[in-house]
Amino acid sequence: MRIAYVTLHWPRTPESSIGQKIIRQMQNWHKAGHEVHFFSNMHSVPPEVDLVDGEYFIYMQRSGFVGRIQSEFSRIRAVRELILAVREYCPDLIYLRWSMYVFPVHRLLKVAPTIVEVNTNDFEEHKLLGFLPDLYNRMTRGLLLGLAAGHSFATAEMAELPVFRKYQKPGVVITNSLDLVHTPSYPAPRNFPPHLLFIGTPGMPWHGEEKLIPLAESFPDLIIDIMGIDRMDGVSSLPDNIRLHGFLSGQDYEAVLAQADASIGTLSLHKKGMEEAATFKIRDCVARGIPCILPYVDTDLDDLESDYFLHIPNTEDNIQTHGQIIHDFVYSMRGKRIPRELIVDRIDSSVKESKRLSFFQQFIKE
Repeated sequence: MRIAYVTLHWPRTPESSIGQKIIRQMQNWHKAGHEVHFFSNMHSVPPEVDLVDGEYFIYMQRSGFVGRIQSEFSRIRAVRELILAVREYCPDLIYLRWSMYVFPVHRLLKVAPTIVEVNTNDFEEHKLLGFLPDLYNRMTRGLLLGLAAGHSFATAEMAELPVFRKYQKPGVVITNSLDLVHTPSYPAPRNFPPHLLFIGTPGMPWHGEEKLIPLAESFPDLIIDIMGIDRMDGVSSLPDNIRLHGFLSGQDYEAVLAQADASIGTLSLHKKGMEEAATFKIRDCVARGIPCILPYVDTDLDDLESDYFLHIPNTEDNIQTHGQIIHDFVYSMRGKRIPRELIVDRIDSSVKESKRLSFFQQFIKE
C-alpha cells in the first residue's frame, strides 16, 4: 500500500506530541511493509526549527486586515502545490489529519480514497474561537468529512456524535498511543511534599489549568508542577507551591516526569462539549507508571479496576468538590508506579496501528 500522510496549517516538529505520533504511525506502517510519505501545508517557521521528514508547502502569515487577506491567498497557493505533489506521488490511500477547511483542499480527496483522522469535536471547539471561525467551520466541514472514504476517531464518543454520524461513513475508533518499547520508566519517588503533575498547552480553554490555583491555595502541602505553560493570562501572582515549567523536551521533560508522584488530566473538557478523551499527555504519564487523576472518561483506561487511577467528574466545580480526594490520592501514591503490564495492550502504538492498517485495507482496490 502506498500512503500519503497529509496535515494542514501547523508545523509538525519531532518534539511535539502530534509530531511524535505522526512519526510513530509512519514507522509502524513501514514495518508492516507499506510505503508512506508525509506532506504538510504550514505557516513559515525559523530555519533552525526541526520538522518531521517530508514535503512542506509553506504560506506566509501577516497581520492586519490586508495582511490576513494576503496570508489566505498564500495559504491557498500552498494547498494547491500540496495537491499537485500528492497527485504526483500516486498514493493508494490518503490519510488526512482533520483541520479546518481551506480552499481548494477538497480536491485532494479526488486523488485517492481518503481517511480523515478526527481528534476533536470541531463543531463545539470552534465555538470557542468566536462567531466567524465557528460559522466558517460549520459551512465548510462537510467538504472534507462528507467526501472522505472513511473516518478514524480518537474516541468512541466522537464516533457516536450526530455531527459526524450524519455523513454515514465507515469509521473506526483508534485512540492515541505511545511506543512503549522506547518509553523510559523510572523508580517511584517518595517526595515530601508530594508532586502533582499537569501537562497543558497555552490557549486551550478546556485544559483548565486555572483550576489548579485554588487547589494549590487549599493544599499548600502539595507541589503542583505545570509543564507546557509558562504563564496564566490574567493571573498576577501564583501560590508558591505552583511551578510553571513552560515547554520542555528531552531530558528536561523526563526529569519533571520522573519526579511526579501523581498526574492529573485535562480539567475542563466539558467546555468543548466532550466527556471522553485519550490524550497524549496522560499517556506520557501512564507509560512511565505515574498514577493518574482522570477528570473525564478515558477511552482506554476508564474500565480499569485499579487503585492507580482516580476518577473525578468532568464539571466546572470538579476541583472544588473533589479537592480533598485529590490531595489524599496524591499522598497515597507516593512510592508507587503503575505496572506496565497493566496498560501495554491499551496504549502501545504497535497494537493501535495494526488495527488502523486493517481498516485501510477495505478501501484499497485489488
